[in-house]
Amino acid sequence: MDALEEESFALSLFSESGAIPFNFDVIDVSKFDAVVGCLEDIIMDDEFQLLQRNFMDKYYQEFEDTEENKLIYTPIFNEYISLIEKYIEEQLLKRIPGFNMAAFTTSLQHHKDEVAGDIFDMLLTFTDFLAFKEMFLDYRAEKEGRGLDLSSGLVVTSLCKSSSTPASQNNLRP
Repeated sequence: MDALEEESFALSLFSESGAIPFNFDVIDVSKFDAVVGCLEDIIMDDEFQLLQRNFMDKYYQEFEDTEENKLIYTPIFNEYISLIEKYIEEQLLKRIPGFNMAAFTTSLQHHKDEVAGDIFDMLLTFTDFLAFKEMFLDYRAEKEGRGLDLSSGLVVTSLCKSSSTPASQNNLRP
């Protein structure tokens, strides 16, 4: 990126109020990493988990695992984006004065390979309807007891060497 492009990119990161927000320089990934760290904290926080779970509890029965999408999915998707994105942005503003979500989103495009999978997947639910629908289908399967059952693939092996003498015949001698 040449100097003019970098300057243009930096200028586009100013907030509407004219204050210089948390600047996402293409070169300075430490600031980007700081935001991602805050995002991890926000997503793992009980308050966020409750907010997302309550939203999913409200609508999970609307979603069906079919090729055709229902018309009801669109307003649910829009409500989710509004609710969750607003919450995340408010939390980031509390933790990073001058944070600018639009600037972060732009920066995210440049650094998407550096974001942990679970965070990227959650952020993807804001822009990718299919990821959003898949999240609801997984949640519905879990709520209905149809989640992925790994128990059939588990094998329990004793780490202690077993003796050929049954336990009832073992005599412990002092």
